[in-house]
Amino acid sequence: MATGRTHRPATRSRGIPEATVARLPLYLRALTALSERSVPTVSSEELATAAGVNSAKLRKDFSYLGSYGTRGVGYDVEYLVYQISRELGLTQDWPVAIVGIGNLGAALANYGGFASRGFRVAALIDADPAMAGTPVAGIAVQHTDDLDRIISENGVSIGVITTPPGAAQQVCDRLVAAGVTSILNFAPTVLSVPEGVDVRKVDLSIELQILAFHEQRKAGEDATAEDEGAPPMRATPTGRKGPDGDMPAVMPA
Repeated sequence: MATGRTHRPATRSRGIPEATVARLPLYLRALTALSERSVPTVSSEELATAAGVNSAKLRKDFSYLGSYGTRGVGYDVEYLVYQISRELGLTQDWPVAIVGIGNLGAALANYGGFASRGFRVAALIDADPAMAGTPVAGIAVQHTDDLDRIISENGVSIGVITTPPGAAQQVCDRLVAAGVTSILNFAPTVLSVPEGVDVRKVDLSIELQILAFHEQRKAGEDATAEDEGAPPMRATPTGRKGPDGDMPAVMPA
């Protein structure tokens, strides 16, 4: 099996839009679930619903792969799994290094879903000397002093940063200098990288803030609905007399 350092996916050279690339893993996840249930074919509508997109967008995305399905039959599930896996580079072995073995880094190291998707955790790296040699998920943690050697010996082209934000840029610079060309950043900070290096950012706090926005909006809609369902307030008569004459229905502020 080829390694990630010598073979890279051909999505850019074939002109597949980044938005389509971002949706391919969604299709693959839905197709894998169908394959595990021994479903032979699937319609664009069914697959689009499972992936959470509309069917027209799905058909457009698949046209970039050269897959158009069969009218009245749909798409061959196993072939699409292979086709999308190949396009994403998942038919290869991608050695991954995780830098920063705190709670999050250790949790990622123990995640069993990487191997089945073509990713192999090849190295765990941490700046704490006390962590050196400590086994996590069956892999001994190594010190950041040896980062260059670790990346080279394991053929790593994908690095995962789970350090505190203050250390992330320095770690990123060292990974890039060692030959890493793709980085998944969990640190809550923006990384600066040279051209040719891809960065994907995962910020859980931002995702929670977006959910909080939607929750607040839903709460506001519920409150509005309750107000609309309440009985109307009785209007104040306009002809009532006050000490200074006629009292207006609404007093000025």
